Amino acid sequence: MRGGMQKLIDELKHKMIETLNLTDVTADQIDEHAPLVGGELGIDSIDVLEMVMMIEKDYQVVIDSKDLGEKVFASLSALARYLVEKAPETATRD
Repeated sequence: MRGGMQKLIDELKHKMIETLNLTDVTADQIDEHAPLVGGELGIDSIDVLEMVMMIEKDYQVVIDSKDLGEKVFASLSALARYLVEKAPETATRD
């Protein structure tokens, strides 16, 4: 499962760069344990909304409350863990 989790985190890094149009950031520069909101990437509430829509579309996982969103978007690794918990077949596909 560890390899699958790392693959998902790498996939999320690329999707985040694409979704949020982070043109001057590479996947290698994103720390999966760093805070997403208010961290080095400058992600704000509008960016989180875009990420929520991408997650619903790509992983069929709904994040429908502010409290849940704060927990899920604490870091990229927290987001990956949530996706594996809620949609293991989608999040760990090959």
